Amino acid sequence: MPSQVYVCDASEANDLKRLMEYDPYLDKNLNEQQLADLKDNDDANTIFARQDYSIKDGISINLDSQKYYLYISASEEFLARAEKKLKANIKSIKRADKETEDKVINLVEGERQQSEEGIGSIFG
Repeated sequence: MPSQVYVCDASEANDLKRLMEYDPYLDKNLNEQQLADLKDNDDANTIFARQDYSIKDGISINLDSQKYYLYISASEEFLARAEKKLKANIKSIKRADKETEDKVINLVEGERQQSEEGIGSIFG
């Protein structure tokens, strides 16, 4: 699956985290009619919580300490809708430049590989 990286100001990190974690189908505050209305709503069905994503603060990955970085891996179709939803909800968010994107993707994928190898050695 393709991966993309976005960057936003640290002041919006909590808003980004809430957006990424929200799944309207698990929202107990929505009634049956509201849930039924979601079915044909592309924006509402752009659910980040069901995708592969990771949020990193800049200082922990040796990048800008005033920024947060969002790694997301999903289908091309989802990524096209995702950018629109991200920009509508997080004012400062933008796609990372190619160098930054490559660095974050390599970091996240490297962490995952190390984690998988560690678990493999435990259960070998």
